[in-house]
Order: sequence, then structure tokens, then C-alpha cells
Amino acid sequence: RRQRALLWAVLLAAWEAAWGQLRYSVPEEMPKGSFVGDVAKDLGLQLPEIRDRGVHILDKGRTQYFAVHGKTGHLVTAERIDREQLCESVQQCVLRCELIVEGQMQVYGIEVEITDINDNAPSFKEIELEETMSETTAPGSRFPLAEAHDPDSGRNSLQSYELSGDEHFSLAVQAGPGGDQRPELVLAKALDREEAAFHELVLRAMDGGDPARTGTARIRVTVLDANDNSPVFSQAEYTVRVAEDVPVGSVLVTVTATDTDEGLNGHVKYSFHRISERASKLFQLESKTGEITLKENLDFEEISSLEMEVQARDGGELFDAAKVTVSVTDVNDNAPELTISSALTEISEDARSGTVVALLHVQDRDSGANGEVRCSLDGDVPFRLQSSHGSYYSVVTARELDREQVSEYNVTVRAADGGSPSLQSSAVLALRVLDVNDNAPVFAEERYSARLAENNAAGALVLTVRATDADWGQNARVRYRLSEGRVRGAPLSSYALHTFLLDAESGSITLQEALDFEETSTFSLAVEAKDGGGLVAHCKVEVEVLDVNDNAPEI
Repeated sequence: RRQRALLWAVLLAAWEAAWGQLRYSVPEEMPKGSFVGDVAKDLGLQLPEIRDRGVHILDKGRTQYFAVHGKTGHLVTAERIDREQLCESVQQCVLRCELIVEGQMQVYGIEVEITDINDNAPSFKEIELEETMSETTAPGSRFPLAEAHDPDSGRNSLQSYELSGDEHFSLAVQAGPGGDQRPELVLAKALDREEAAFHELVLRAMDGGDPARTGTARIRVTVLDANDNSPVFSQAEYTVRVAEDVPVGSVLVTVTATDTDEGLNGHVKYSFHRISERASKLFQLESKTGEITLKENLDFEEISSLEMEVQARDGGELFDAAKVTVSVTDVNDNAPELTISSALTEISEDARSGTVVALLHVQDRDSGANGEVRCSLDGDVPFRLQSSHGSYYSVVTARELDREQVSEYNVTVRAADGGSPSLQSSAVLALRVLDVNDNAPVFAEERYSARLAENNAAGALVLTVRATDADWGQNARVRYRLSEGRVRGAPLSSYALHTFLLDAESGSITLQEALDFEETSTFSLAVEAKDGGGLVAHCKVEVEVLDVNDNAPEI
């Protein structure tokens, strides 16, 4: 059969050569130098003429697949030819070239048909195929499968498909618009995911070559579970206690729900179902992980407990709900607030013990020990604290006051809570002690004495008495006067009062008239000092008159 075909090709080439056109055919993938046709014979050329007349294939700058053998005059392959590479989508693959006989100045066209050999097996783009089906899929349902590809042509191309591996499935092949074969997977028997979650099949594609070539692909059918199970939370109620100073961004609690279904039906997403506006500002729920995180700072004094409902929903819209309670625990983050509700700025020094000088209000927004407040007074002061009513305290005098010792007090009231560490606050009471006339004047000396020569002029200073008073203001203002005295043992006469002058403000004693030793040699004066409140003190003043030789002897 091959010889008869070759003979026919030679006769056809000879006939066409007479018209300047040569036709040959050669199978693909022949080695370089393989025989294509006897050009010399077909053109009626002798072998010497081939060498002498310059017979060769014209070079047009493209890949030369053929050449003329210089000794035999045969047209041979110059390269290995791959039909599928040169003519991928062409049914008849023909290569053209031109032969020039320079001695005749003649050009002949040559067409070489590249015939197909079965050098390619059918192949699938992916040899591992994945299919998913619900266990509720009805028998008879069809699913298109990936097609195999065979670049060969004719009988050597793809001819048929086979399916093996499982009784649940069969194969149907449909014809496409272009006559191509399209395999379909047909469900022959109802699926049961609990019986088998996966099915392994083998799809085989075969060509018509002799021998036939085949290509296979493995098909893994995953059976999807029907959504017949709801998500279930691990707890019906989640309770978490967190300190109010927990940092923003902290995960407070993670809710967990499981769904025994698979795939989308078993994929759980979380969301808040019932939540107050305040809680929605404080908390964030991660839909995939169930983590509840803190968005804003907590404040126990503002709100100590929050409740919300979390819902877990699967891909099939089945759901479960759980309650989440967040209890906020107190942290000692508030110092006591100390307020002076009422206070005196002045108090008399003779106020009785227990006199109220201030009313204080103390509160701490924390709770428990953190909100228990203890008050105290700083330093050794004549005051004490006593509980008044509820969270009120009174500051009262603890003993009698003495303005002459301390005239002003700055009383520091300190409030400390029971936290650890303790927080404190303080307030200062400024209190001025008012004077009471409880001190009489006191002379610098109990007895004053002076020696003064007689005949001193009026206005001469005898001496100055001085008394002081520890009181304040008008109570401490001292005025002086001569109260009584004696001259020569007798009560002070008007003579003496006219002789001495006592300045009521300064205590200065001066002469109103000259002294006369011969008349009176000593004076004993009594001086009284009286303050603005009527308290008095006394002192004695002794004045001795010194003799001056102011008298001549009398004969």
C-alpha cells in the first residue's frame, strides 16, 4: 500500500512538473536528511546538470525545512518537522518553497504536505479535577467535565471518553456545535455524605491511532453536607469580669459556636443581636473569631455591668444565640472629693471647746474599700474632726484658744481612701482668732525711782513709766494716771498733783513747777495703767529732791 502511494505521488509530481509545480508529501517528525521527492527525476535533470546548473532552494530569510541533495538530486528534509507546531489549527498542513535552476533561468514551486503521525496522546489541562455536590443533589443531574485535547488530526485525534471508579456516577458525551465531544458527569445514584464524603473517579480520553494513545484525569467529587445542623454556642451565657482600667483594644472574652455541618453550612459568623447603644460604643465583635474587644475606656462609676446578646449564624442562615455579661470591677482611680460646705473665718479666743468652725462634705466615686474615706487634721492644732451626718464632718475646737499664743491657724484637712495605693485630697481652713480682753497691763517695773535737783524748771522730765498689754487693738491700748501718793508719809496733796504731770498716753512724768528741797525732799507717787477693756495695773514712783545751795545763812 505504501509503495502504491509512493508511485502515485511520483506520477503526480511528474505531471505537475510539466506545469512548473511539484507536489510531495512526507510524514512529520522525520529525521533531518529524510527523502521527500526525486526532484531531478521529476524535472528531467541529469545529475551532472544539478551540479553544473546550480539547482537549489531559494532562501527567503525564513527557516528552510527542505534542501536539494547535490549528489542524488533528491529533495530532503533540512530540519525535523513538527506538524502540530507549524499547523496547530489547520487540518491540511502544506509547506511551500521554490526551486531555482539557474542554468535554465527557471523557477519551480514545490508544495510538501506534512502528514500527521500519532505522536501525541490526548491530555487534560489539569490531571486533578475537583467537583463538589450537595448530598441532596437529585440523581440524573449532569455536571460538565473538562475536555481533553489532542493536537493530532484525523483518526489520530481524540475519539472517545471512558469513566471508571464508582457506581454513583456514569459518563455521558455530548456533541458540540463543531462536532467536538463534550464529556458530562452524570449522578446515577443518590449521595450520602455520612456514608462517603469523597468519591474518586478516573476519566480516560482515547484517540484513534494504532496503537491508540490515552490520557487520564483523576476526578475527586466532594460531597457537601446539607445544612441540617444549627450552630451551637459552647455556653448559653458568658460572664466576664474586667477591671475598669483595662486598655482599649484588649480582648475581653471570646465566644465560640460550632456547627457540625461542613463547608459554608458549617462556617459560623458572629454578630451582636441585642445590644444597647452604650454597649455598642464600648465593644466590638470580630465576626470570624468571636473575640469581643474594647473600643473605649470603661468607667465603673458610670456603668458597672453590661449585657448583650450574641448571635452565631452559619452559611445556611441557621443560628444560635448566647448572652454575654460584662461586669466592670472598680479600680481606685478617683481621689476623695473634699468640699468645704460652710466655714468660719474668725473665732473668738474665748470660744468654748466643741465650737463648730467648719462643715465639710467628703465623697469618693469609687466603691468598696476604694471608696471608704478617712479624714484627719494635719499637725498639733486645737481642733478635731467629728462625724456629722452621713458623709459630712464638722471641725470643732478641741480646747480653749489663746490669741496671744497663736493668732491665726491654717488648718489642713486631709481625706484619704482605702485603696492601695491610697489616693488623697486636702483642703485648708484659714481661721483668725479674735482678741478678748483677758490680759491686764503689766508695768516694766513695779517700783520706779528718780533723783532730781531742786529748782528745775517746769517741764523737766522726771522719768517715764511703761506698761504693756498682750491683748490686741483697743484691749491693748494703755492709758496712765496718778492715782494716789504720799508726801512725808501723808496722803498725796493737791500740791503734789500740781507739781507733777503724767502724760496719759506716753507715761512721761514731768514737772509743772520747780521743786523746793527745803519744803519737800521726797515724793511717793502711785501710777495706774488701764487698758481699753478696763483692766488696770499699778506701780510706785519714788522721787528724791536733791538740795541745792540756794539759801544764804541767816544771822
